[in-house]
Amino acid sequence: MTPTFDTDTPAGEKPVGPASTQTPTQGWRRVLGVPSLVLLGLVYMVPLTIFSTYGIVVELTGGRLSAAYAVTLVVMLFTARSYGRMAQAFPFGGSAYTYATRSFGAGLGFMAGWSLLLDYLLLPMINYLLIGIYMNAAFPAIPAWVFMIVSILAVTVLNILGITAIAKANFVVVGLQALFIVLFVALGLSSITGTGNLDLMAPFTGVDGAEGVSPILAGSAILCLSYLGFDAVSTFAEETKDPKRNLPKAIMLTTVLAGVIFLGLAYISHLLLPVSTFNDVDAAAIEVIGAAGGNLLVAFFTAAYIAGSLGSALTSQASVSRIIHSMGRSGVFPAALGRLHPRFRTPVLPILLTSAVSLLAFVLDLLTISSLISFGALVAFSVVNLAVIKHYFVDEKARGARGTVHNLVLPGIGFALTAWLWTSLSGLSFTFGLIWAGVGVVYLAFLTRGFRKPAPQLKLEEV
Repeated sequence: MTPTFDTDTPAGEKPVGPASTQTPTQGWRRVLGVPSLVLLGLVYMVPLTIFSTYGIVVELTGGRLSAAYAVTLVVMLFTARSYGRMAQAFPFGGSAYTYATRSFGAGLGFMAGWSLLLDYLLLPMINYLLIGIYMNAAFPAIPAWVFMIVSILAVTVLNILGITAIAKANFVVVGLQALFIVLFVALGLSSITGTGNLDLMAPFTGVDGAEGVSPILAGSAILCLSYLGFDAVSTFAEETKDPKRNLPKAIMLTTVLAGVIFLGLAYISHLLLPVSTFNDVDAAAIEVIGAAGGNLLVAFFTAAYIAGSLGSALTSQASVSRIIHSMGRSGVFPAALGRLHPRFRTPVLPILLTSAVSLLAFVLDLLTISSLISFGALVAFSVVNLAVIKHYFVDEKARGARGTVHNLVLPGIGFALTAWLWTSLSGLSFTFGLIWAGVGVVYLAFLTRGFRKPAPQLKLEEV
């Protein structure tokens, strides 16, 4: 029977893959350019995400949140560059899973994808948990779990409808957060300039008694979850126009813009409220926002933050569903997870699976989820930095003075910095992270019948 294509594809857009192999359940729509990709990345990160773990990291670092964000940004710039390099070489969905598989083989690729899967499965969950926390603070009579259930249902439906519906919703989300940021900065600067004896270095030196680099590194390790948006951008490769050119640009732009926003908000927040302890560490943002603009600004923050969390849940669930789809398509997961819905062109089963996992938000706390996400993120980041060296410097032999700098030195620095942060995570993170890795090894052994068969290979299509 002759293969058919999506009759709803707009004129001028081509389905992914050659006509001889395309089927109605395989084709993605190439509708995303650099602005849309950056928007997806920023929404995934949530511009207001510094308030997600604000109290946790401020207390951990002794008030040096800005210093922790500065360290994390430096590490992430090197790693984002490596993601861009690998996206040029392998412009497919699957992110670190794809890059590790193509560079190191299916076995290590599986473990990289397994580590990254931990992040993406938990990221929607952390958004639902935060929605419950802040909505319950605004409406104490309604249990937090009610808001979480409603959010999960809404995000699931929008993801099934498709990437275009998500992109349109993101414009509203980013606009609302941008308006809040402008108001917060304006009111915050007004309050700060009215105080005397202002210490402009306090956001980096912390409160009295804060000392040592280790707390800053521990805070930076947790904050890696804030930058997962640039990784998320790479998962939309098969829905991107000219991905070899647009993905690297979008990844770097997303990282730089997010870093500027995070640092700016963290800096102003500490000048507004130079403390290292809070009444409620999970909802510490309310104290900071109240110091800037009182109850009215707190109400607006709650609205903007909830919108941002919903937007992040939308994008993160879209990303993890595409990773699961990629692994299902390659035979790592059951084949049913590698199929697209014939009408919506979305991976419905992976979307529903992610929603089911998100129900664990009812029993896990914010610190545990944040630490687990950072563990998986740093493992994946390390692998991608090494993949650049393996693919370009070793396999392609792109050396010489310029090649050595771009393909060995810079990704090598990215790997070293990422590993440095990885060792700064808590013992709890390592315990759960290693348990997850152990489960992955057992599952890989099952797939390969005790490692006697080759691991499943990716089945991805060239652009």
